[in-house]
Amino acid sequence: MRVNARFDGEYERQMEFLTEATGLGVSEVLKASVAHYYKLVSASNQSKLPNLRRFIGKGGSGRTDVSVKGKELFGESTAAKHSVKPSARSGRKG
Repeated sequence: MRVNARFDGEYERQMEFLTEATGLGVSEVLKASVAHYYKLVSASNQSKLPNLRRFIGKGGSGRTDVSVKGKELFGESTAAKHSVKPSARSGRKG
């Protein structure tokens, strides 16, 4: 791909700095800049919890009370994982 771009003012100064500091030509600096920007943007577009999608809405647990007791069940599983006793909420009936 051929690119024709006009850099004025601050962009021109930045390009001059980058070419002098790195010893690269304008084309190489532009390629490196696009590669860096691509990594930045593609990383921010990726899910922060990539493995979570595997579990959401998949299969059946056999339980019919998950929608009602979700927080309680989550607390129990988290407590079991970390070997702590789940706290019971006072005033709530399950």
